[in-house]
Amino acid sequence: MASTNTRQAGQRQTTDGKVYTVTGGDWSDLFDADGDPIEEEHLVVNLGPQHPSTHGVLRIVVDLDGETVEKARAVIGYLHTGIEKNVEFRNFTQAVTFLTRADYLSPLFNEAAYCMAVENLLGTEAPRRAQIIRVLTMEICRISSHWIWLATGGMELGSTTAATNGFRARNYCLDLLEAITGLRMNHAYIRPGGVAQDLPSDFKSQFTAWADKMEEEFDGVDRLLRGQPIWQNRLKDVGFINVPGALQIGLTGPLLRSAGLPWDLRKTDPYLTYDEYDFDVPVHDAGDNWSRFLVRCAEMRESLRICRQAVESLEPGPVMVEDKKIGWPAQLSIGADGLGNSLEHIKHIMGQSMEGLIHHFKLVTEGFRVPPGQSYVAIEAPRGELGIHVVSDGSTRPWRVHMREPSFINLQALPALSEGGLLADVIASVASLDPVMGGCDR
Repeated sequence: MASTNTRQAGQRQTTDGKVYTVTGGDWSDLFDADGDPIEEEHLVVNLGPQHPSTHGVLRIVVDLDGETVEKARAVIGYLHTGIEKNVEFRNFTQAVTFLTRADYLSPLFNEAAYCMAVENLLGTEAPRRAQIIRVLTMEICRISSHWIWLATGGMELGSTTAATNGFRARNYCLDLLEAITGLRMNHAYIRPGGVAQDLPSDFKSQFTAWADKMEEEFDGVDRLLRGQPIWQNRLKDVGFINVPGALQIGLTGPLLRSAGLPWDLRKTDPYLTYDEYDFDVPVHDAGDNWSRFLVRCAEMRESLRICRQAVESLEPGPVMVEDKKIGWPAQLSIGADGLGNSLEHIKHIMGQSMEGLIHHFKLVTEGFRVPPGQSYVAIEAPRGELGIHVVSDGSTRPWRVHMREPSFINLQALPALSEGGLLADVIASVASLDPVMGGCDR
């Protein structure tokens, strides 16, 4: 075939006017002469802020060269709630109701870190039974959070069975948390000085049934995904970051441990009663999405180990400090419908002395005073190190509360995990970060 430049068509004059004839040409001649005409063409793609593959209201701006990601930028702010500012206008106990909604998939961790910081300023600590209950509820919440990570990540990679099984297992966790706290999410259960109420009378039987179901679900994940070739191909050698890179960005939690560094605040800087329990810190050294999958699955099993030991270590005792200037005069008693106080509890409060009723009213509405100062408490949350910095000016309200939120820090790894890879792998890498935008945009 004669070599013809297809970009310049031949023409001839006819009675109907000019007729252009485009003939074929040798592909090699066309591109060898002038190069690839689309070589310098790039495409900018918006993932989000409403796309389901962006884990909530997150926008990712991706520069593409074909299917290859040249640049990835995370854009946040679409879910801003002003939680940190709002708590400045509420008393120290009411602030829990706001902070529990920051990272809404691990609300009990927000509550615990904040309350421990307030207790440091008060110079007190929760009773031992309350501390054990805090550990127990947080580890149940950690398992619940990891199930959401597996379910949403599986859905984004096309594994609908992983999604349905993950949400089913998470629902078991929420059932147990509802039995303990009265709510499935945003519990406001952990309060300065202890917890809102004691465990239900039939808790041990409920816990045993839940733990057995969790063991079954863990085994199910192993059978479903660990040896699945498509799952492995989508995760292995994708989204790599090593320990120096993770430390430079500030990554913590499963992201750091999946790169090979066994840093876990429950072990390295124990708090509450974690130093009393026997558990391992899962690590993996590949630093890719597959490593993060293995580490989180192993962490769920270790959390269940902690829960079993915590239940065995429970001893009778109060669940709130006995200082009447901090703890409410009577413990909360949920009504039969699970909403609000029971009538017997209200009668108990009303039947006390007038002075006691007035004190209770002022304590609930105005709150207690916290000595001036500042306190920072860091704990190991499902997504990494969660730090709460509380500043008091001596009044009944926090002067400032600031969160070192792991999702916000971890999103900085997105360019490192994505650039140079394929567009489809961006979805897998974002899922491996497990960001919760309620924590980023607090």
